[in-house]
Amino acid sequence: MYPIVRKEQLADQIILMDIKAPRVAKSCLPGQFIIAKVDEVGERIPLTICDYDREKETVTIVVQTIGAGTKRMMSLNVGDELEDFVGPLGCASELCMEENLEETKKKKIVFIAGGLGTAPVYPQVKWLHEHGIDADVIMGSRTKDLLFYIDEMKAVAGNVYVTTDDGSYGFHGMGTNQLEELVNEGKHYDVCVAIGPMIMMKFVCLLTKKLEIPTVVSMNPIMVDGTGMCGACRLVVDGKVKFACVDGPEFDGHLVDFDQAMKRQQQYKTQEGRAKLAYEEGATHHGGCGHCNG
Repeated sequence: MYPIVRKEQLADQIILMDIKAPRVAKSCLPGQFIIAKVDEVGERIPLTICDYDREKETVTIVVQTIGAGTKRMMSLNVGDELEDFVGPLGCASELCMEENLEETKKKKIVFIAGGLGTAPVYPQVKWLHEHGIDADVIMGSRTKDLLFYIDEMKAVAGNVYVTTDDGSYGFHGMGTNQLEELVNEGKHYDVCVAIGPMIMMKFVCLLTKKLEIPTVVSMNPIMVDGTGMCGACRLVVDGKVKFACVDGPEFDGHLVDFDQAMKRQQQYKTQEGRAKLAYEEGATHHGGCGHCNG
């Protein structure tokens, strides 16, 4: 069992939890995720690792109410326990690997975090800061009330630019508008990391392709099972079938077929749609990832 040692309300329907999970905390890296279950009958919920403390043996997750499983998780309090907390899963961010550090130090990096994408962006920016690299961060949200982690991000980033779609806080516009304005003002970036809703990442990539900025995206929004078995996170990257949970979650954004991924994401929300995809995709629906025997 995995006890909740801290719970904090970040925004409407968004909470933060610190979970006591010694083995996960010992080995996790920025970019990876976990799968949590409230109890033995609960659904498996993939959640990005927002932070970790190896000494306290805790892992920080951010949860937003989406369905019954996340609503039940958000009703838990400090002292309650999760039945399962499996991880770390997925591949760590290439920018946050010791073997790439010297090369990463040569790059000017900008992160674009959309909505809940702030959670997976934060540990990457923090890791870079701890290794002498101060990246710029654009934090975007629909409105002021949904923003979180602004102060925490400012403590580890080079510059933080906050945007809201409705203009209720910071720059009035989307993250893409802010990035374009920064570039027009003379800012230069060697790499962009965009994490957020699928449609947001698509438009970031359309812009950065025009600006000739290599871009990494995290395809965590399409995960369901998190192990390569369910087939939900199947996507096409550079014409090849990949699975976000085992091959990613990070990919070259300019090679991702976002239109196919978004269409598939909508289909997977219904039982009929899932059955249709399984029939059409045959052996590649899941086991085709090469990481399982399904």
